[in-house]
Amino acid sequence: MQDKNENLFKKRHSLAHIMLMAIKHHFSHALPTIGPVIENGFYYDLDFSEEVKITLDDLPKIEKTMQEIIDRHLSFKKETVLKEQALALFQFNKYKTELINGLEGDITFYHTGDEFFDLCEGPHIENTKEINHSSFKLTKLAGAYWRGDEKREMLTRIYGVAFDTKEELDAYLNQQEEAKKRDHKVLGPQLNLFTTSSLVGAGLPLIKPKGMIIRKEIEDYLWELHKNKGYSRVWTPHIAKEILYETSGHAAKFGDELFRVTGKEEKFILKPMNCPHHMQIFADNQFSYRDMPVRYFEPATVYRDEKSGQLGGLTRVRSITQDDGHLFCTQEQIEKEVSTIVNVIKEFYTTMNMMNGYWVSLSVRGEDRSKYLGTDEVWNLAEESLEKAAKANNLNYRRVEGEATFYGPKLDFMFKDAIGREWQLATIQCDFNLPERFDLSFINKEGKKERPVVIHRAISGSLERFMGVMIEHFGGAFPLWLSPVQITVLPISDKHQDYARDVVEKLIEKDIRVEIDDSKEGLGKKIRNVRESKTPYWLVIGDKDIDVDMVTLESRDDGQIGQIKIEEVLERLVSEIKGKK
Repeated sequence: MQDKNENLFKKRHSLAHIMLMAIKHHFSHALPTIGPVIENGFYYDLDFSEEVKITLDDLPKIEKTMQEIIDRHLSFKKETVLKEQALALFQFNKYKTELINGLEGDITFYHTGDEFFDLCEGPHIENTKEINHSSFKLTKLAGAYWRGDEKREMLTRIYGVAFDTKEELDAYLNQQEEAKKRDHKVLGPQLNLFTTSSLVGAGLPLIKPKGMIIRKEIEDYLWELHKNKGYSRVWTPHIAKEILYETSGHAAKFGDELFRVTGKEEKFILKPMNCPHHMQIFADNQFSYRDMPVRYFEPATVYRDEKSGQLGGLTRVRSITQDDGHLFCTQEQIEKEVSTIVNVIKEFYTTMNMMNGYWVSLSVRGEDRSKYLGTDEVWNLAEESLEKAAKANNLNYRRVEGEATFYGPKLDFMFKDAIGREWQLATIQCDFNLPERFDLSFINKEGKKERPVVIHRAISGSLERFMGVMIEHFGGAFPLWLSPVQITVLPISDKHQDYARDVVEKLIEKDIRVEIDDSKEGLGKKIRNVRESKTPYWLVIGDKDIDVDMVTLESRDDGQIGQIKIEEVLERLVSEIKGKK
């Protein structure tokens, strides 16, 4: 599998060069900058002149030229030259010159055929004949600042996607089309779930009444899964003095992502994480080994000043509500506590129909130890503890270096949605550092102070992002227990409304979320409206139903069910809601 991934990386990298060759064929004046491999493909940034600009209409002809280049079976050859030679070769390209001046030692080029070369370290395929010329596609254009600096030149970025085969490319493109239909930034407002306001600010979504029903159902379900497992709910304020986050290390870690608040006498920070607050709750107690583990649960909102260009919908926001939990335990209790959390995660994502194909990243430190708090001894112990727990729970895990948090290693759970996209959602983090920084302790069996271990865990990750994922996962057609409106009553005409309202009352008595459409619209239009709102069930009420004291039940998923007693409808819905089917 690794060999296949490496080979696909080489193909994508080579296609970036081939794309540049094709662009230069049609736009000889364009100045190339960089062209890296990215997830699923590649891009190249170029500076086009003011007079001539590339457009989306140009992409098909560039693709065609790329295919012609591939069919020439050109070889990729590596060459190393002195820096002075490299500068001479790119003397008319200020971007390449800047890159070369920033490099030490000799400079590496890659030649494609005899006439084309580019500044590059590789790796590349040996020959263009290794690429199936139907396995890639140029997808879009975007603006990009040179070296990511908004004060520098604005460049044009051309994106492409590439796979080993045409079949894989087609599957990916179909997935992208399906993703557009499910886009939560479109469906959310259409279904009246959330909105945004320029007066409130970017990255600060406003959850509307129907969206709040979904959010509350998720939150309540999360608590339901925890309340019988020894957790206690806590609440902490949204701000704290700077010293709290200086002590925890978050102030240095998050830097300019922090929202700072100046009071009349003191300086505060809008909390970027809940854990330092929870450390203080633990510290205000005299715990012994008999009290351990101590488990806190708080769905609390934290704040991070993300760049405005990175914000979007519910999945990238500045206000983040974490379903946060912190466990304070002994080293001997780590495996058992992690096992309990894993079982919660499995139950939650089984309910959401996302357990198929999941995997877990055991995220550990990278080579640059300066990024992390704590000693090697502490880190080794934490990493070993999590890996042992992963093995004990038969998790499908992979060890991934460099992805740990700054205070400890973690297990990141990756789940696939209904169209096969992967999302990092749940996380379990093992922390020996914050208890040290906050001087936390409990009294052990020998009557001496001992440091607890802290396990950070979040099941949904954040409620905002999880809602966005769920909107797309279900395509807005939520299961009954999550649906803002679970059933709509449709009286055919005015004379059926009294009976319909009696039916509504019976549904309300069973805590079923119901609406009635008593408008003057025809039945066909009413049913279309219900379908567009993706409501799971609706009841049609006409003369034939009233005559036999029944209702006609129809379903979004199963079609027309038929004429039945309202008591049967109640039994069916209550059972489906209770079972979270």
